[in-house]
This record gives sequence, structure tokens and C-alpha cells, in this order.
Amino acid sequence: MIEPAFTYYHLPDVTLHVASAGNEAGETILFLHGFPEYWYGWHKQLAFFAEHGYNVVAPDQRGYNRSSKPAAESDYTLDKLTGDIIRLISQMGKEKVVLVGHDWGGMVAWSLAMHYPHLLHKLVILNIPHPSVMRQHLRTNPRQMLRSWYAAFFQVPVLPEQLAMALDYKALDKSLTGTARPNTFSESDLAAYREAWQQQDALTSMMNWYRAFKHSMLDLDKDVKVPTLMLWGKKDVTLGAEMAEPSIAKCMHGELIFLENATHWLHHEEAGRVNEEILRFIKEG
Repeated sequence: MIEPAFTYYHLPDVTLHVASAGNEAGETILFLHGFPEYWYGWHKQLAFFAEHGYNVVAPDQRGYNRSSKPAAESDYTLDKLTGDIIRLISQMGKEKVVLVGHDWGGMVAWSLAMHYPHLLHKLVILNIPHPSVMRQHLRTNPRQMLRSWYAAFFQVPVLPEQLAMALDYKALDKSLTGTARPNTFSESDLAAYREAWQQQDALTSMMNWYRAFKHSMLDLDKDVKVPTLMLWGKKDVTLGAEMAEPSIAKCMHGELIFLENATHWLHHEEAGRVNEEILRFIKEG
């Protein structure tokens, strides 16, 4: 199995810890993780695409694992998170990348595709709706409001971090194992995540993504012109599948594939299918 290399990229206001693998001269695929993961969430994708000759890159986004953890809630607005990835692409010396995002990483990917389409060859989104669709459902869909209870809880200062840390991070373990198919996450996977969660200030920084979203200055209602593939595990218990079709409708060149038996963690549960669909999509056109 291909082992990733690790590099630190020093951006104007943060340093990002980045895993990479494959052929540096090949087409670049940039993977953005969500909560509560870090680069390791993509390890099944890094190995696959590296073996297929791609330059594969997966950063710890700001606030996660070994990347910088600015102290202020306002340091985690979507415009700043998007800016990190724009600068990372520039520092890597790439004109364009294929961008893949899951969960919060998908929200950053949507934002970048809306506002900086010239940086992307193609966009791949896993189980996160278009921001405007998400916002609408959080306002009008009682089921989604209930599913997103934890996002409201994270707005409370300090207490969420204390509960997350309790009993050796049992609640965060459960946020993965309790919403995935049985045996999706091994004990070694969970140990790797716990090590990342234990980094100084990591829990507050991770939750500040939720706290700062309301302060975003970006227009999140724009359509997406970049060719887009959306993969959606229909058994996601946190994000309703009813948001998928309205989201792909916001894409001028969009394709939606439902994975009937996958959950929110489709890139772990059905890595083979996810990898093959992304590979096909990249090679088309």
C-alpha cells in the first residue's frame, strides 16, 4: 500500500499539514475532509488514486490535527476556510485541480466552485447539500432541524468540548460508529482519530467551524458552472437525501448518484464504488 508523504504549507495566517501521494506531475486531486475527521479520512482514496498515477493531496484543514488552530471563532468563517484552499492550490503550483469534498469539506468545496471556478477542472461532492439548499431546509424542514440538533448544541461555549472529551472521547467515537454501518471504523481507525482530537485546542477549533458559519460574508446562493458529481449515501441519518436533487439542480453540468445502502460515511463503507465513480467522472470529457 502506498504511504503518504507529509508537508507543511505556510499560508499568510495559518500553516496547513498536508498528506500527499502519487505522481507529482500527474493531475492533482485535492480532498477536503469534514467533521470530525482529518486527512486520514481519505486514506482509502489516497492509495487508490496514487496507484492510478494522480497527484493526490489531503490537507488537515485549519483547526484540525496538525494544522494551525487560530483562537477566535471568527477565524473559521467559510470565506477564510475557502481562502486557505485557494492559497494551498497556488502554493502547490497548480493552475487547476479536481476538488473532492465531504461534509464540511464539501461546504468549502461548494464555496470554492461558486466563487473561484477557474481553479477547478471538476468538483466532486459527498453527502453535503449546496449551501443554499442546506440553509433552506434548516429553516423549513422540521426533520432536518431535528437531524442537525448537534450543530445548534455546538453553539454553546465550552460544554460541547467538555462532553466530547469525556470518557476518552466516547461521544466523538459514537459520532462515527453510531451513524455508520457496523464495523466501518476499526479500533485502529478510532485510535488515529483520538490522537488528532487530542491535539491542543483541536476540539474548540473543530467546533468553531459550526459557530462561525453564521458570520460568512460569501454569497452562497450562486449556481455552479464546474462539472459536478454528487455521491450521496441514502442512509445518512444526519443529512436528509431529499436535499440531494435540489443541490445538483444548482449545477449547470451535474450528475447525482445515490448509494442506496451507504450512510454519511460512504467513502469508508463503499470506498471501491466511490473511487471508481470518481475515476470515471474525472476521465470523462
